[in-house]
Amino acid sequence: MTAERTRTSSVERAIAAAHAQGRGAFVGYLPVGYPDLATSIEAAVTLAENGVDVIELGPPYSDPVMDGPVIQEATQAALAAGFRTRDLFTALREITSRVDVPVLVMTYWNPVVQYGVDRYADDLAAAGGAGLITPDITPESAPEWIAASERTGLDRVFLAAPTSSDERLGLVVRNTTGFVYTVSTMGITGERAQLDAAARTLVERLRAHGAPRACVGIGISTAEQVSGVLEYADGAIVGTALVRALRDGGLEQLARTTRELASGTVLPAN
Repeated sequence: MTAERTRTSSVERAIAAAHAQGRGAFVGYLPVGYPDLATSIEAAVTLAENGVDVIELGPPYSDPVMDGPVIQEATQAALAAGFRTRDLFTALREITSRVDVPVLVMTYWNPVVQYGVDRYADDLAAAGGAGLITPDITPESAPEWIAASERTGLDRVFLAAPTSSDERLGLVVRNTTGFVYTVSTMGITGERAQLDAAARTLVERLRAHGAPRACVGIGISTAEQVSGVLEYADGAIVGTALVRALRDGGLEQLARTTRELASGTVLPAN
């Protein structure tokens, strides 16, 4: 069952606002709790202050099967430092009290189930969170989350991949709010042209199924790559490059890297 929503979410408004300014949206990911909770809060605020339109926070997880080595290293460090799920909501309250940028949480599903789906949704909404990106659960497996998100007004962002069938893409589009998280399964360095082709084709397929917003994350690490993605997608998602900047140069380098990547969001005049 797919519930109909008439309200516009903060994520949808942020993407629309970027487009109204002649830009594509910039979605920036960081793990919460890295290198420590206080610094991760400052890091998220730094993203918002330097050009990110939507913040994506990743709670550390013990089995991050879909994360690359840089992000895995950061999340394992956060876990070793004692991160707990309650720290996510502490961070969200602080971040959302200081910035107007919507904050999505990208989480594996098991921690949500362990915490309690309705309790997680309630605490997320109370802390000012905008919704969840759920990389390892599909719409047909998520009726409890869909119901909780409808009740609380939270966005639910499902993933689409080039290997997804048309039936699957239709299901994702019908059940997603905010934007469809568009990924490529061909993520190795040196195949940039193929990666772009795969993502571009996937966005075209999502459009054919009626997706109003699709943001692409394919290992984007430069302003030029951001600009290339925004030729066909509504937003570009960057993670590893931001985590590396925070790791190697702290908040100052994170701010510089964020500004540089944001420079790629300006769309050419028609």
